[in-house]
Amino acid sequence: MFKIERKAIVTAAAAAAAVFHMYAAIAPFTALIQRPIHLAFMSILGFVGVDFYSKKGNTSSWSKYLSVLLACLTVTSCIYLVSQNQVLVSRSGSPTDLDLIAGFITVLLVLELARRFTGWGLVTVAMLALAFAFSGPYLPGVLAHRGYGIQRLVEHLYLSTEGIWGIPLGVSAQFVYLFILFGAVLDVAGGGALLIGLADRVAGKTRGGPAKTAAVASAFMGSLSGSAVANVVTTGTFTIPLMRRAGFKPYFAAAIEAAASTGGQLMPPIMGAGAFILATWTNIPYGEVALAATIPAILYYVALLMAIHFQACKMGLEPSTQTRDEKVWSRIHLLLPLVAIVIVLIQGRSPMRAAFWGVASAWAVTWLRKDTRLGWRDIARALDSGAKGAVQVAAACAAAGIVVGVASLTGIGLRMSELIITLSGGNLFGALFLTGLGSIILGMGLPTTAAYVVLAALGAPALTELGVPLLSAHLFIFYFGCISNVTPPVSLAAYAAAGIADSPPMKTAFTAAILASVGFIVPFMFAFGEGFSPLLLQGSMLGIVQALCTGIAGVTALAAAGIGFTSRPVMVWERMLLGVASGTLMFPGWETDIIGVVLLALILLKK
Repeated sequence: MFKIERKAIVTAAAAAAAVFHMYAAIAPFTALIQRPIHLAFMSILGFVGVDFYSKKGNTSSWSKYLSVLLACLTVTSCIYLVSQNQVLVSRSGSPTDLDLIAGFITVLLVLELARRFTGWGLVTVAMLALAFAFSGPYLPGVLAHRGYGIQRLVEHLYLSTEGIWGIPLGVSAQFVYLFILFGAVLDVAGGGALLIGLADRVAGKTRGGPAKTAAVASAFMGSLSGSAVANVVTTGTFTIPLMRRAGFKPYFAAAIEAAASTGGQLMPPIMGAGAFILATWTNIPYGEVALAATIPAILYYVALLMAIHFQACKMGLEPSTQTRDEKVWSRIHLLLPLVAIVIVLIQGRSPMRAAFWGVASAWAVTWLRKDTRLGWRDIARALDSGAKGAVQVAAACAAAGIVVGVASLTGIGLRMSELIITLSGGNLFGALFLTGLGSIILGMGLPTTAAYVVLAALGAPALTELGVPLLSAHLFIFYFGCISNVTPPVSLAAYAAAGIADSPPMKTAFTAAILASVGFIVPFMFAFGEGFSPLLLQGSMLGIVQALCTGIAGVTALAAAGIGFTSRPVMVWERMLLGVASGTLMFPGWETDIIGVVLLALILLKK
């Protein structure tokens, strides 16, 4: 009985959340109204729905009632903030005991929600941040600060937009929920099958066609979902068995899916949730961010597709002769909402408005054909699916807001920048290396969104101080936060794919890291200033075309070096030359391009 009631509550809350966010996209509320209401909905969907979403479904009754109690407490604290909004503003700096109690409870509940949906990694980072705020006078050197008591800390985190209600949760409230709902609607209507079918039209008849189909489909789906792990378990369920039947070993099929799903967050036009936070954080129009990310995303997937091609050639696989699914054209109208989103973004409108029209048009186009029309059960499934993905992002954003709030209160961001510059000796490459390493380490245990937010507060100022352009510095951090999903020893996307393929997790992770290796190189390229600006579509058309062409040649050489095959097996010294050719082709300048072309030609033309 409780399970049935809980399912009804979750579905009703998901429907109410959808209505609220659609309305707020047209008539936005102030930050301290919209964001608490958003968290209130997410707490209901998270605390009450967490057991409903669980595959085990064997949680004890007391735990279920505790979850309901936690949801009620979160909703109460959020409603208190919304209802007392004007009063709180008028007595800013003089919180009452009730204000502090509500704030203290909210901080604890946010940590618990994050623990349930993102694991202990983010919660540990947030708790360390809180401990740092309390222990300032006892810390050594650059870490020392005056220290803050519970009252000042809770006031900063709960009663202002510098903490829990900061930019990360604001982005989640304004348009991330709607974009996740948009992806869920399309998927339930058959959008996933459409993308796989279209990808099969592009690459299905070539060598390693099923694997290339998986890469292309995962690029599109990953851009919509914004989560590498979610993308793996969604598309990987279909693509990994296809790759295994085509002849790829289980670990390699899983690695392809993990690398392709991870890259989806780097693929315009949507790029998941993290890119929206990047645009809001840097105050750079999202359209400009997506445009700048185009060539790096192309290079990432060219490298992956070429690695698949070389591996297929190495294994002696022939092009597929299977009959294609002709029903794909009956779902082609499901692409119209994507077109609508791109048009709205090109017009310079906000991502929130683009998300609204994306969801609205997605609901509308499903009715154009009978086989994509959504019934009541389909609508409920789309709402539940969208809610599940949105809760994870909201929980991560709210907990990351605690870290950002502590950073702004204590000034640790500036101190970390000083530390990075000191450790690197003021050397840009050293600073990039340290920041990239920090992004990978944080990203191993955190969702991409949370990893980016933390490093944007702590690491980006150091890079900009050393002369890295603002957009390049934040894209650098964002890339490494994404690529951490396939970086051993904690490769969440690779482990998820290994579970589907029944392959060794660590072997899958290392193979995925090799396939995604261009993702470690390209960020360094566009972070080195004006010479690499064509990679971000900045500069002359000739320079952009040159950067694209030589970049494609460079990542092709890198893929050949990683697989150890071109049109024939290559020896160790030839793989080393291919690596050198890759580096010189991706480095800007006619001289290095000529050297790279000559080295690549020597290897490719050798029989």
